[in-house]
Amino acid sequence: MIRIQQIRVPLNHSKDDIERKIKKLLRIRSDHPAAIRIKKQSIDARRGREACYVYTADADFGMNTEQEEELIKRVYNKNIMLTPNETSLYSCGKDSLAVHFKKKLQHRPVIAGSGPAGLFCAYLLAMHGFEPVIIERGKKAEERKQDVEKFWKDGVLNPSSNVQFGEGGAGTFSDGKLNTLVKDTFGRNRFVLETFVKFGADSSILYVNKPHIGTDMLTGILKNMRKEIIRLGGTFYFETCLTDIGIQDEKICSVTLEKDKKTRQIPADALVLAIGHSARDTFQMLYEKKIPMEPKAFAVGLRAEHPQKMINEHQYHGADMRYLPAASYKVTASFAPQRGVYSFCMCPGGYVVNASSEQNHLAINGMSYQKRDGKNANSAVIVSVTPEDFARFGNSPLSGIAFQRELEARAFALGNGKIVQQLYGDYKKGRVSSAYGEFDSQTKGACTFADLGMLLPDELKAAFINGMERFADYIPGFNRYDTILSGIESRTSSPVRILRNGQYQSAVKGIYPCGEGAGYAGGIMSAAMDGMKTAEALVGWKMGE
Repeated sequence: MIRIQQIRVPLNHSKDDIERKIKKLLRIRSDHPAAIRIKKQSIDARRGREACYVYTADADFGMNTEQEEELIKRVYNKNIMLTPNETSLYSCGKDSLAVHFKKKLQHRPVIAGSGPAGLFCAYLLAMHGFEPVIIERGKKAEERKQDVEKFWKDGVLNPSSNVQFGEGGAGTFSDGKLNTLVKDTFGRNRFVLETFVKFGADSSILYVNKPHIGTDMLTGILKNMRKEIIRLGGTFYFETCLTDIGIQDEKICSVTLEKDKKTRQIPADALVLAIGHSARDTFQMLYEKKIPMEPKAFAVGLRAEHPQKMINEHQYHGADMRYLPAASYKVTASFAPQRGVYSFCMCPGGYVVNASSEQNHLAINGMSYQKRDGKNANSAVIVSVTPEDFARFGNSPLSGIAFQRELEARAFALGNGKIVQQLYGDYKKGRVSSAYGEFDSQTKGACTFADLGMLLPDELKAAFINGMERFADYIPGFNRYDTILSGIESRTSSPVRILRNGQYQSAVKGIYPCGEGAGYAGGIMSAAMDGMKTAEALVGWKMGE
């Protein structure tokens, strides 16, 4: 096949327009049969240019390699080439991988957590006959969804089934963004995307520049993935907590599980800790068991809402929105001394959500549905913090958790459990807002006005304001008076790193820290890929980074 890059077509184009453009570039008759496969789609909306879509596509005209090479030579265009060989061990089917999975386990591998890291670790193991046991403190995705919606409606929190806990992990209620900066030499990224499509995601995630699934679609996809893991021999235990681990001769020998206040112990020689960034009681148990871990830098801040129309007009420079998705943005700034401020988990056409998981503590997040058709854009504007910022809580690896809890308890008290909000102009002046400005907030969960200046320590508050003002240089109006701030955004990443070696194991053999909660990922894609790497290491095959 022939690969064509930089195929530029109008916003209101059709697939036929792409094919016609390709044939014109290659000087091929318009009636020549062709099979076109889109590889990448992006938008060029730079100022001073007419906005358009830009594609990379592979075209098959029924030619042999010599004929394709001759055609490419004739048109002489640097954006036209033979399709590179992109096969990987993950795209060649089960048999190509099975020969590498040689290690024998005495017991079925146990995976604690069914977020993206745990699920993809389990899926890969199940594909190759290892019949994993998956432990999840929360509920199945469809039942969890009901608990979350009930919490948003009446404020009654289920500490084990909420935005943080349950099948799919925290990412289930944060839009399902699938972009990552992790290099993908071996095809894991593609495997994750293809797996989501296999279980119900739209195939466009395979080629759009910033793919996302949408919170409303993830429930069905997770259900389908769970059914396949079970069909392949895996077992799920929902509403079940990992409460203890047995260690003999510096090796894991058992795990203790609790459900409905009843405990049972099962033998284990391999435990994957894909516990997520909010499993604070599990972190405490691991600390008491002397599993090596350390405090980790993370970030905290407030979520900022703007009219989506304002973001669209700036990012697309007034282009026709009938043919464009809701615009996103990413902004970042650095201030002395080594203090970063940046946008995080930007949700176009999204909602600010109450994402609490502990009684008397408030944490928020953002989410979008698949259509991203809400009236507002929101993003966390967060300030980096390091262990030095929470050193007053001691030298424990759990000191960052203590810092988070302090902020969340303060936020809960400010709003009696409701999402606390303030207009940005009032935030700078230190006065409680009394009403929204030109636009209303879009939230999931009750909200109330309060003085958010009481949440962040003074140095972090100053950095936050500096960031908001700097970002207005990039997006005019970002610092508008009626920008709606909500707090507190405290669960951006894990405050703990559970240490592991080059074989992905803890110093306690048989324990495999994995994913975002263990400190080795930062989103759905990177967590899923880390889950795959952990599965490879667990069975004695490490394909590479």
